[in-house]
Amino acid sequence: MNTAIDTIAPQFRAYNFCAGPCALPVSVLEELSAELVDYKGTGMSLIEMSHRGPEYDAVHHDALDRFRRLFAVPEDFSILLLQGGATLQFAMVPMNVAQPDDHIGYVVGGTWGKKAVADAKILRPNTYEAWSGADEGFRAMPTLDQLSIRDNTRYLHVTSNETIGGIRMSDFEDPGVRVVADMSSDYLSRPIPWDLFDVVYGGAQKNLGPAGLAVVFVRNSILDAAPKNPAYLTYKTHADADSLANTPPVFPIWATGKMLAWMEANGGVEGMQSRAVRRSSMVYSAIESSDGFYKSPVNPADRSHTNIVFRLSSEELEKQFLAAAEAENFLFLKGHRSVGGIRASVYNATPDESVQALTDFMAGFASKAG
Repeated sequence: MNTAIDTIAPQFRAYNFCAGPCALPVSVLEELSAELVDYKGTGMSLIEMSHRGPEYDAVHHDALDRFRRLFAVPEDFSILLLQGGATLQFAMVPMNVAQPDDHIGYVVGGTWGKKAVADAKILRPNTYEAWSGADEGFRAMPTLDQLSIRDNTRYLHVTSNETIGGIRMSDFEDPGVRVVADMSSDYLSRPIPWDLFDVVYGGAQKNLGPAGLAVVFVRNSILDAAPKNPAYLTYKTHADADSLANTPPVFPIWATGKMLAWMEANGGVEGMQSRAVRRSSMVYSAIESSDGFYKSPVNPADRSHTNIVFRLSSEELEKQFLAAAEAENFLFLKGHRSVGGIRASVYNATPDESVQALTDFMAGFASKAG
């Protein structure tokens, strides 16, 4: 595998700033392409084979092993590779971690926090919002002293990075109760203090691989204590079977495993964290040096390292920016339809060259239009 961290993509490659699915390394895509039709001389593709066969079994367990090494996952956690994305986990977390009468608190920092707490309220009547940034337009994350955590709270759910609003929890601090985290859009781009957490989950498609896979790290003590649920919706079902209780999402796991190998060869989680800081700083510097032509609506201390949102002075000017960007092969920069504006997502595999090209384009556009 070509593991050079910033290998320049072929000329035909677009500058991909999609918020999900994410950009992947060219070397990973080329390796998948080379193996897709005839996997290791078997005369068939891995995605045609039995998931009970030795070829897929090796791929599956290699991915599990790489996750544990890369993220320094303690042995008292199980690693689950599931279908349904992070959205299914909005239901599976309260179903498996909380008893029917438990109090569970949610930090609502944006769209995904809102969706998570809405599903939890359907399943557990004592679900509550420990903090919400709605009144301020979701432009910041809370400090510990802003949280209102009830007595006997089973866990506090946080979204570590809100993809749509472009805000992140800069640090994981101890709120005095167990924590559950949705880390979809900054997965494996920052180390975490495992002692705080009972569950960490996320969809792979925003920072790790193709759509169709959720990765769940769950403390083993949760498994036997969970209430009775349907088999697929029970974490223990999957933990006991090494995530092979049913047909797994073979292609996403295969591709994500290759992405994990690329990450290991390029500094691991700490290397990805350095990349995230460097590339996001490039774009924020372009915003701050534009004399107000570009403006970030997010509190500086809470700005995301993976999803950078900014505005221009009018929606018409933003349309001109997006049209000019697309003409230069800068794709998927339009902000989410719920908030508008511009959003550049710079995930683990986004090359530095793409980010540099974007900031050069931003400076040129501002010079012409300003």
